[in-house]
Amino acid sequence: MIVLGIETSCDETGIAVYHTENGLLSHTLFSQIEIHNEYGGVVPELASRDHIRRTIPLIKKALQNAHIDLHEIDAIAFTQGPGLAGALLVGASIANAMAFALKIPVLNIHHLEGHLLSPLLSKPAPCFPFLALLVSGGHTQLIKVKGIGQYTLLGETVDDAAGEAFDKTAKLLGLDYPGGKALAELATKGRPSCFKLPRPMRHSGDFNFSFSGLKTAVLTLIKNHEINDQMRADIALAFQEAAVDILTEKSLAALARTGLTQLVIAGGVGANIALRSRLLQETSRIGATVFFPEFQFCTDNGAMIAFAGAMRLLKQDTVRCPETMNCFTVKARWELETL
Repeated sequence: MIVLGIETSCDETGIAVYHTENGLLSHTLFSQIEIHNEYGGVVPELASRDHIRRTIPLIKKALQNAHIDLHEIDAIAFTQGPGLAGALLVGASIANAMAFALKIPVLNIHHLEGHLLSPLLSKPAPCFPFLALLVSGGHTQLIKVKGIGQYTLLGETVDDAAGEAFDKTAKLLGLDYPGGKALAELATKGRPSCFKLPRPMRHSGDFNFSFSGLKTAVLTLIKNHEINDQMRADIALAFQEAAVDILTEKSLAALARTGLTQLVIAGGVGANIALRSRLLQETSRIGATVFFPEFQFCTDNGAMIAFAGAMRLLKQDTVRCPETMNCFTVKARWELETL
């Protein structure tokens, strides 16, 4: 079966074609970074309008690259939530309109489920069950994954997510949006042990996270020092080391508690080289294995939505008839455990 995936939850328009036997046939992506850069963050109205401009041309391009005719598609998967309501509505309306016209099923996919399953697109891929560290956008969560749709939340952030903390800290350091990648690059020029930053909730005894205090500690440093370029790099390194410590230690504790030996990292922060290196080192030390999505699938993309849709279609438990589905139902907030 062939599934077309449509992702429009925030500031990336992602389209992909996935074949349940032959794998990923094509994927296309347009990032709105340049559009939002001058505002220092995503402007929802601009994001929605750009999705309207980009989605149909990208669908045509993805089908062309996959050498697939529109009428060969067996189902359409789209991101129903969570995300920006206006942006989600673009993907939802296009997916439902196409499904209605083609008389094929439409699948409403949870954005975070797409991220959770994205490492399964790579080789080698993890097998169920596994522990997932989800570090995507406004989410930082540890989740036990038993199978498709079987997710148990073990812990999550009580304030800022890791990605938010990276972006906000980067802004404090005068870096452009999006700041996470820029901060990681600046950290490569930093000198170790110049600054000591806190590790919030390090010894909390649970699997919850907190990054707001870490960001505030950076703000305090900046206010109390006359900052030059080298000090900015030193602070970036100190922040990154603290964030990586927190994410790594909580993940290892969750592996120990659950008895699982496979750790999956999903989401944009999963592209951070320092985090990848530390997790590879620590999981190897305890005899566990860590899996990362390919760099191109760390941020929002259509491939993860098409794949999640294909897995759901094979499971035959969330297929909706296009004639009866509410075409404009999206979920800006949507708990993963409700699936």
